[in-house]
Amino acid sequence: MQTPDNMSNFDVSLAQLNDLLTDEGGLYSWPTQPFHQVYPRIYVGNAFLATDVQRLKRLGVTHVLNAAEGNSLMHVNTSADFYAGTGLIYHGVPATDSDHCDISQYFQQAADFIEQALQYKQGKGKVLVHCREGYSRSPTLVIAFLMLRHHMDVRSAVATVRHKREIGPNDGFLRQLCVLDQRLEAQGRPWNQ
Repeated sequence: MQTPDNMSNFDVSLAQLNDLLTDEGGLYSWPTQPFHQVYPRIYVGNAFLATDVQRLKRLGVTHVLNAAEGNSLMHVNTSADFYAGTGLIYHGVPATDSDHCDISQYFQQAADFIEQALQYKQGKGKVLVHCREGYSRSPTLVIAFLMLRHHMDVRSAVATVRHKREIGPNDGFLRQLCVLDQRLEAQGRPWNQ
């Protein structure tokens, strides 16, 4: 994880990402709906939707990725037990919406889970990725998925999700996405098809 001492290298990228997230006046917008489909069969949403099992089923959701697993006010207290008997497949990530949270440690496992969801039942699965508001933690994990599995650069991945939903990952998360972008670039990221 980047520390404050070596984060200055990412200021330009961070500013560019924040420009993608704000309107013409430089303001962030709060999500207008409890959820949005941000990529085919990938929904980003809030805790209200995550706890409405019947609505999830009506949407055809097969998998739930909780990016805010835990018991505090900043978290959403669901677990595999909460979804037991519903047919929904669950995975939890105990991230905190803080600049100091190392959410990057969950990028790979979240990407693996989203990929598993999309391949479910011969490619008919749908996944809800949520946190409390569907604004910072959950879109960060979806952006990382698009970078890891669809070979998007960080700007394209942020723009893809932001085009469908109002989001605002905190600056610490954006810096970690920039680090991932640099690592993928150094590894010779394939061109996105």
